[in-house]
Amino acid sequence: MHLGYTIIYVPDVAATLDFWQRAFGLRQRFLHDSGTYGELDTGATTLAFADHALGDSNFPGGHVAAHASPQPLGFEIALVTADVASAHAQALAQGAAELAAPSTKPWGQTVSYLRCPDGTLVELCTPMGG
Repeated sequence: MHLGYTIIYVPDVAATLDFWQRAFGLRQRFLHDSGTYGELDTGATTLAFADHALGDSNFPGGHVAAHASPQPLGFEIALVTADVASAHAQALAQGAAELAAPSTKPWGQTVSYLRCPDGTLVELCTPMGG
């Protein structure tokens, strides 16, 4: 078994893809003609977004909409970069909300935390051991 993809349910897939491209420099790989599903080019594991209506059709009992939650949900997407401070500043300039400014952890890794307009919690971090 291997991790194939992560799907995050969002209010507006096209707007989310646009934000992630501007904020993090990731390229759009696919956007379905319906606008309800899209993917970013993130390497071996796909990061995808689907609209809440699609989520509701998959989960008849509903799901938590991250953008409507006053606190970030209990999961994060980690993006690895050599320059956390610059990546953090770029994301803030594009509309992300700062949850924690870049700091160096006791094990030597630099990390920061942001919340995207769609509610997704993003960790920006240097490579482990780097």
